[in-house]
Amino acid sequence: LVRTLHHGQKLAKMMRTISFALLPTLALAYMPSGFLGKTSTGRVASRRAAASSNLVMKEIGVGVIGAGRIGIVHLEALASCPDAKPVIISNPTVSKAENAAKKFNVPNWTGDDMEVINHPDVDAVWICSPSSFHADQIKACAAAGKHVFCEKPIATDLPETIEAINACKIANVKLMTALQRRFDPNFARVREAIVNNEVGSPIVAKLCSRDPAPPPFSYVEGSGGIFKDMAVHDLDMSRFLMGEEPEAILAYGACMIDKEIEKLPGAEAYDTASVIIKYPGGKHAFIDVCRQAPYGYDQRAEVLGTKGMIQTDNMYPNTARVFTNSFTGNADMPFDFFMSRYKEAYIRETEAFCKALVNDEPSPCSGEDGLFALIMAIAAEKSAAEGRWVEFSEIPETIVCTDPLNCKIDFADDKAATEKEEEPAAEKRGFFGFGKKKATAFSQAESQVVKD
Repeated sequence: LVRTLHHGQKLAKMMRTISFALLPTLALAYMPSGFLGKTSTGRVASRRAAASSNLVMKEIGVGVIGAGRIGIVHLEALASCPDAKPVIISNPTVSKAENAAKKFNVPNWTGDDMEVINHPDVDAVWICSPSSFHADQIKACAAAGKHVFCEKPIATDLPETIEAINACKIANVKLMTALQRRFDPNFARVREAIVNNEVGSPIVAKLCSRDPAPPPFSYVEGSGGIFKDMAVHDLDMSRFLMGEEPEAILAYGACMIDKEIEKLPGAEAYDTASVIIKYPGGKHAFIDVCRQAPYGYDQRAEVLGTKGMIQTDNMYPNTARVFTNSFTGNADMPFDFFMSRYKEAYIRETEAFCKALVNDEPSPCSGEDGLFALIMAIAAEKSAAEGRWVEFSEIPETIVCTDPLNCKIDFADDKAATEKEEEPAAEKRGFFGFGKKKATAFSQAESQVVKD
């Protein structure tokens, strides 16, 4: 198995390749004006200058798109950040925007997201809308010279994700992917122990995410499935803790709780999943996720290192414990809602991005981090569907960019490559063996974009 891995490309090479697909800002100086399509280089320059001037600020004017559950969470976090001042919020149901505005003393509200993006007092936009709108809203923010804080995912597919990241690079605006668990004090302490060599070099990481109750069918349908919607946080956390790029993944999914979702396509039919991720040198991570844990919100991490181990426990509303002749333990169950469990993480990620804006520092969780998390989720779904190990060099398929803001997956080329090197069925679907590497044309992504 290890020998086979060494014959395949490592994700590190894949990450370097896809990084070329994310247009460097300096390349704009040498880019033909026609390459940007409808965007003239003059307008780009003016937006870049405007974005740069916005970085010299003591207070950040914030616009919020979306007054749903996650939008309210971010308004609460912004209220705790002295560097940020919400000035406008939008929601298609205007009454929701109005109610949120009045609750959090936001002076303006609207039903139009473009009014938020183009508001003259807005320096940065918090995108808290449904996932299918994220990419277009990020591009609109970039065109207006506004910095972007976006709930995961950046987009629901790889081409749109690359386009959105490129748009921000072209306009020289900061893009942050909201992967809030990186900012949770518990997970952050595990990372700190690894960085400071308290437990030595990581050997094995274990992560679990179990929700108190399954979401409604209407949420699961169109969510992208358990790997993109739920496990993506754990996939990203494994990469964050290991500090290296993973090489391959093995995933399995099943429907154990809500049989109604079994009729949905792909990974949307799973409410339970397990994942193994291989990292360089034999390091590996185990992940299990489930949409139901009757005892509360179960979010734990453990890392075994060469010098010791560090692990986290669940978060409880209080530290009270009961001792009787029939029970010994916590008086109450763990938090039963993600907004309670990760309240501190949302505040910390908000403060971190505001600090980056005020001091002109790199985004603390970049668009590329969001891209790599999506790649891991897509690879997990592919593994579960095909019953085999998947090397990350297989993802994405063939990315073709006619210009930095117009990318697509060329399924025709990918199909031809697959047929050219078709594998024997037994080898292709061997669950515990890698089989022959699929000849995806990922390297074409590098050839479709401008180099510096």
